[in-house]
Amino acid sequence: MTDHFSPTVARRAFLALTFTRWFPVGLVVGVITLWVVENGLTISQALTAFALQGIVVFLLELPTSGFADAFGRRPLLVAAASVNIVGSTVMILADSFWGFVLAAGLQGVFRALDSGPLEAWYVDTVHATEPGADVDRTLAAAGTMLGASMATGAVLSGGLVAWNPFGFASALLLPMLAWTSLNVVHLVAVSVLMKEPRTHLDATGLDRASRSVKEAPGVIREGLALLGRNRVLRCIVLVEVFWTAALVIFETFQPIRLAELVGGEEQAGALMGPVAAAGWGIFAACSALAGLASRRWGVARTAIAARVLNGLGVVAMGLAVGPVGLIAAFLFTNGMHGAAGPMHQSLMHREASARNRATVLSMGSMVFFLTFSALGPPLGLLAEATTTPVAMVTAGAFSVLGALLYLPALRAERSRAQESVDVPAS
Repeated sequence: MTDHFSPTVARRAFLALTFTRWFPVGLVVGVITLWVVENGLTISQALTAFALQGIVVFLLELPTSGFADAFGRRPLLVAAASVNIVGSTVMILADSFWGFVLAAGLQGVFRALDSGPLEAWYVDTVHATEPGADVDRTLAAAGTMLGASMATGAVLSGGLVAWNPFGFASALLLPMLAWTSLNVVHLVAVSVLMKEPRTHLDATGLDRASRSVKEAPGVIREGLALLGRNRVLRCIVLVEVFWTAALVIFETFQPIRLAELVGGEEQAGALMGPVAAAGWGIFAACSALAGLASRRWGVARTAIAARVLNGLGVVAMGLAVGPVGLIAAFLFTNGMHGAAGPMHQSLMHREASARNRATVLSMGSMVFFLTFSALGPPLGLLAEATTTPVAMVTAGAFSVLGALLYLPALRAERSRAQESVDVPAS
C-alpha cells in the first residue's frame, strides 16, 4: 500500500468532504441569525454572541494548525466534526444570550480545528507525487462544490421552513435539527474517506502525540517568522481584515434587512431558502469561472477584480430600497465572493510549504475571525444607532480598500512569469 492517495483519488475525497462539510451549513446559513433574533436577542446582542466564535478561533487557530502540521490533518478533522455536533446541538437548545454565547464558543473551537487541515492534506497529497503543482483549478472546483452544496442545503431549508410540521414550534426549528443530523454524516465521511501516512512509522500513538506536541510550537514559530519576513504573504493575510467587513453584511445583515423589508423573521426565513440557494448556485458558477479567468488574466488580477466587485455589491445591498433590489445585489455579491475565495487561497499556497501549509492557512483564518469579532458588534450598534442600510454601505466601502493589498502578490506573479520565460528549455 502506498503512503498517499493518487492526485485523482485525493481530489475526489477532497471534493466529497467539501460537500459533506458545507451541505449542512447551507441548511442554516439563511436562517441562523433569524433563529437567534427570534429567540429574543437584538442585532447587537446576536453579533456580540457570534463574536466569541472569532475570539476562540483567534486563540486556538495557530496551536491547532501547528498540531495538524506536526501530528496529522485527519485527527484534527475528526475532532472538529465531533465538536461541531455538540455546538450545533447547543445552538438549538439555547434560549438566552449566554446560551448562544456558549454555542458560538463551541463553533469557534470547531472552526479552529477545521480550518486548513483538509485543504493542506489535499495539496500535500498532490505535491507528494507532483511537487510544486499549482492547485488553483481544484480549489476552484472545491469552491464550486461548496457553492453547490450550500445551494442544495438552502433549497431544502426553504422547503423545510415552508412545510413547518411542528405546529407547536418555530418554522425555523426543522432546518436547525437537520443541520445537526447531517453534521454526524460529515464525521463519518471524514473517518472513512481520509487516508494519511504516519510521520513516525515506528512510533506508538502516544509517542507520536508526544513528538507532535513538541514539534507544534516550532512549526508555529516558523509560520509567524515567515509572515514577518514575507511581505507578499503578510499583505495577502491582511486582506482578510477588509473583506471580512463585507462578509458580516451579506452573511448576517442580509436576512435581517430582508426581514425588515418583508415584515418578520419567519417570512424572511421562507424567502431565504430559495434566495440563499440561488446565491450559492451563483457562488459555485463564479468559482468555476474564476478558475478559467485566472488562466487568462492571472490569479492576482482575478483576485483583485473579485474583491472590488464584492465590496461594491455590499454597497449596493445597503442602497437597495426594496426586497427585489436587495436580493439582486446579494446574488451578485455572493457570486464575487465565490470568485475571490479560490484565488485568495491559491495566492497563499504559493507562499507556503508542506511543513507549514496548515499554519499559513490558519493565520489567514485567524485574522478573519479576529476581525469578524472586532467588526460585528460595532456594525450592529451602528445599525441600531442609525439604520441597517447605513451600516451595510459603510462596511462595503471599507472592504473595497483591501484589494490594494494584493498588489505585492501581483508583482510577485509577474516576476514568476518572467522567470519562467527566461529559463531556457532543456
